[in-house]
Amino acid sequence: MTEHTVAAAVVYAKDVTRLSTFYTRVAGLSLAHAEGGFSTLESPALQLFVVAMHGDIAARVHVSQPPVRRENTALKFVFPVESLRDARRAAAEHGGALKPAEAEWAFGGHRYCDGHDTEGNVFQLRERAVATGDEAND
Repeated sequence: MTEHTVAAAVVYAKDVTRLSTFYTRVAGLSLAHAEGGFSTLESPALQLFVVAMHGDIAARVHVSQPPVRRENTALKFVFPVESLRDARRAAAEHGGALKPAEAEWAFGGHRYCDGHDTEGNVFQLRERAVATGDEAND
């Protein structure tokens, strides 16, 4: 674990291992700890705890394949990546998806794109935009 205090978030999952693998491959988080029903993923700025849903709740949650996006939530994680293109490929390989390149947008020196994970949770990725001299207009 990092030596300084970092931001942390929790995501509840039906399949902790699959969801943890997705975020390590797509968002570049590292697996710091895993044990039955719980994983800790880390970056220098964030800890993401992936926790198994309680059995009663998990029984009521259906995750289809491919997963249906759950867009009616109050929070959306934003993860920095080196390449949206590479992350798009990794998301597809690991059971989620990013919107197509045509849906990306630029703001504040970054390019952004929304996607969803293996359980339909919506997230956003951002990469540093290539300097063009137009950043002041973002």
